[in-house]
Amino acid sequence: MSPAQNPLEFRITSGDLIAELISRAPRTGANEGGFPGLMIYRFEEPAAPVWEEVSELHLCVIAQGRKRITMDGTDHFYDPFTYLAVPNDVPFQTVILEASPETPFLSFGLQIDPGLVREVSADILEERRVAAFAEPASQENPAFFSALDRDMMDAILRFLRSLKSPTDRRVLAPTYLKEIVYRALQAGQYSRLVERAASESARNPVSAVIAYAKEHLAEPLTVGELAGQAHMSPSAFSHLFRDVTGKSPYQFVKELRLNRARELLVENRSTITQISRAVGYGSASHFINEFRDRYGASPRAFGAAQAGLLKQAQ
Repeated sequence: MSPAQNPLEFRITSGDLIAELISRAPRTGANEGGFPGLMIYRFEEPAAPVWEEVSELHLCVIAQGRKRITMDGTDHFYDPFTYLAVPNDVPFQTVILEASPETPFLSFGLQIDPGLVREVSADILEERRVAAFAEPASQENPAFFSALDRDMMDAILRFLRSLKSPTDRRVLAPTYLKEIVYRALQAGQYSRLVERAASESARNPVSAVIAYAKEHLAEPLTVGELAGQAHMSPSAFSHLFRDVTGKSPYQFVKELRLNRARELLVENRSTITQISRAVGYGSASHFINEFRDRYGASPRAFGAAQAGLLKQAQ
């Protein structure tokens, strides 16, 4: 089939990703990516070896240049055709091998919530159940590398572009991030990534509490109850939670509720009252006001707009 017959297959190139990262990395070194856990890197000359360690599971993608990572005494090389996941608390050495002012080294690191890995993996567990148990993760290679195929590049580029608009960043970026995790899980390293996320969650009480909150959104979920799940006092838990997420437990849970409400409205299977109850609001009017404050439209208007978009797509 020619490109004219199937234009979607040829819509994304590595040049698109390079251009996007250049626009977001105006200075050499590390640049804030405009999204929690996202850093964009630009270097214009090879760099000396540096020892690093991340505190959370990270996905690292290189768009231009070449880099060597040494982990547990083993050298790994990655370039624009590969990406890797780096687990937390594992020291590694990095060396930038190829970079120049004309062709700068460009990459980004994206922190991945272990809870999101578990959520996405649950959706594909039946398909991969045999592989997940028959192919345990190798302890000799704590990082994993996969090919940066067109589907993953497409998801990454849509995620980065959605960060330009506050509304897109709030509404679309989480969806594209979920797709990125899905693509990584489908890349032949399912068991390794799931195991790393599970191990990290076991050591992080905040991640476990977030997973609990997602499963009990219809319930009141007081700070005291969440603190109890972490076996901490409400005061200590609130301080830890804010340190990890940048938000108070109340703010975080409210966002979880409204995000889930948005998903239910897109599915268009329930009334506004049913949705408000499903996400833990005792008052439908309170739910409507908070939804409007977050998304700029009432739940009814948002649902109608989504239904119109779906009808156009069909």
